[in-house]
Amino acid sequence: MDWAHVIAGFGVGMLVGLTGVGGGSLMAPILIWLNTSPLVAVGTDLWFAGITKAFGGAIHHRQGGVDRQVLLRLLLGSLPAAIVTLYLINHLGLRQIKGGVVIHLLGAVLLLTAVATLFRQRFVLWSRQYQRKAGHQRINIQFPLTVLAGVLLGTLVTLTSVGAGALGVTMILCLYPLRMSASKLVATDIVHAIPLTIVAGIGHAMMGNVNAPLLLNLLLGSIPGIIAGSLLTKRVPEVALRIVLAIVLAVVGVLMLLK
Repeated sequence: MDWAHVIAGFGVGMLVGLTGVGGGSLMAPILIWLNTSPLVAVGTDLWFAGITKAFGGAIHHRQGGVDRQVLLRLLLGSLPAAIVTLYLINHLGLRQIKGGVVIHLLGAVLLLTAVATLFRQRFVLWSRQYQRKAGHQRINIQFPLTVLAGVLLGTLVTLTSVGAGALGVTMILCLYPLRMSASKLVATDIVHAIPLTIVAGIGHAMMGNVNAPLLLNLLLGSIPGIIAGSLLTKRVPEVALRIVLAIVLAVVGVLMLLK
């Protein structure tokens, strides 16, 4: 048992339990700092995220909280994008990269995630005001924009393992500001992330980018971490959590860009 990875899993699990989304964005950078090659960090993190979210997704699906129409629109874009991205990674020889492109892209996505986390409510307010003015004109373009959002998420998640949480939630909220309740939003985002991370994870595993013993150590830490974070979430102000998480993501993103 590698205690450094168990502790990392516990810390990220705690953040996921506290924040709901965004905490998992830190796993790949942590693995890279612990001397895991970038694509192995991404591939292992994809399975880590997929397995972790599968438990919550199953509950949300049984409770009927998922917006199936929005989910299908996202999957129409994200799954083909993930498959194409995996092909390009293999075809272009990116699986041999030990640093550089993947690390810098990860840093950029983390900065985007920090912005999405910090200013989500403002983005949603602007989108809600615009939809009320545009009416049916805005509704008519929701379908292609949602598929396009899925394409972006599928590409980013496959390359960096980051994006299915905070970025996904922000995109869904901005596209459907008058339609999504809090519970339906979380359920749809989580259930969308499961097939996306599994497809991307399978592709990375076929390229040898998944470390099974490392994954097990991470899960050993994350399970009690998620439980602990979930128990504490009602005692910590949501706004304070979002600000702290955004700052941490921004700092980590800058460090990845400078690495």
